[in-house]
Amino acid sequence: MGGLEHLEPYAFAEADVGRLVDEVLAPAAERFLDRSDASELLGVLGVRGPYGRHHSFGKAIAALWHVLIDPEVVATFKTDLDHSWPQEELVAETGASLLEHFAYPLWGGTGVDGRGRRLELGGFAAALVNEADIGEGLFTIDVPFPDREPEADEMVFFSPLPQALSTLAEASTRYGIDGPDGATTAIERVHVHAGTVGILVDALRRHRPFTPSFIGRAEDQAYILSTFGEGEPRLAHVHHRELIQRHDKKAFAGAAIEAARIGTWIGDYERLLLFSELARALSEDLGEVKAVADPFTGGFISPMPVTVMFLRLALKAAALSGKGDAREAEDLLAMAAERLSGTLAFVEGDPSELAERLRVERAGWDLFYDTLDELERRLAEGDEQAEELADRARRVVAACAVG
Repeated sequence: MGGLEHLEPYAFAEADVGRLVDEVLAPAAERFLDRSDASELLGVLGVRGPYGRHHSFGKAIAALWHVLIDPEVVATFKTDLDHSWPQEELVAETGASLLEHFAYPLWGGTGVDGRGRRLELGGFAAALVNEADIGEGLFTIDVPFPDREPEADEMVFFSPLPQALSTLAEASTRYGIDGPDGATTAIERVHVHAGTVGILVDALRRHRPFTPSFIGRAEDQAYILSTFGEGEPRLAHVHHRELIQRHDKKAFAGAAIEAARIGTWIGDYERLLLFSELARALSEDLGEVKAVADPFTGGFISPMPVTVMFLRLALKAAALSGKGDAREAEDLLAMAAERLSGTLAFVEGDPSELAERLRVERAGWDLFYDTLDELERRLAEGDEQAEELADRARRVVAACAVG
């Protein structure tokens, strides 16, 4: 294409991240922090595997970039491959372009939640409009209320309903009329989409959020959950009502989505097991986590997740069979037996294997940020060893430049 004007694209493969660990971060931690376990713990950095790994890396790389590459990089924002920016509609309906919306005065501010607890608005969350709906207007919500009765398994958990409720509540907030004005006040966004969120480097380094590497779906929601239980102020996403992305998934992947629906159902069951145990591992008060994460994310946090999961699975299979889809019911049960057996073992016990993995990964992310802090301090002092490591980081990053 001849390059992208005004953009400097970089592509990181797993091997490139491995070089950053092996040539820069691990040696720095060993030399400056006397950590002989650095290589093993810093294995949390990576881009291959469940979505949790690349989601965390896409945020954390901004902190590394700020310290070792360019201190003017102060934030990061993620855009998925099936999201695009409808610039024409943004300007026509909001009066501002994409980059003007990024200059949002409340990103990085402070506030209080609905119960008076202090928040740091270090996260930044946009909204979505479906590609098929944008003709009706930029503010058409991407998750409408279901226009059907719940099926058998949905009588236990009707996931489209809380998702639509959360989406509509945010979209219908009357900014500038009788609600927040968008300049000095806004709402917190809890139910975020992976491709519509950003975070400031300062907030990254203070709160050290991460998505555990065993999370394969809803990695965006697990990311903010990781900071629960750390006290006040709690890290939160500020909602920007006018920053809206177009969601093109169904436009080019509709057939693939339909073909993968059994996997999607089982992914929901896995999420119920993983998020419920994750919440227990993060806080002694499950109700407190649900109170913040409801209605959508909190719907996957249950005091009896195994019972709910098996009931949903059994009713889904029975409903499929009752409609004459016996083959699909068999496929569902076979795939569930294969995938959920390991998940059940992973969340069982006290402490569970999940809780132990979470502890180890948190230690890895703490070491990552401790190492960056120490490198920054030594670079400011002119330390020659730190300068050498920074040069190595620049060479690794330069090799990842595209074009």
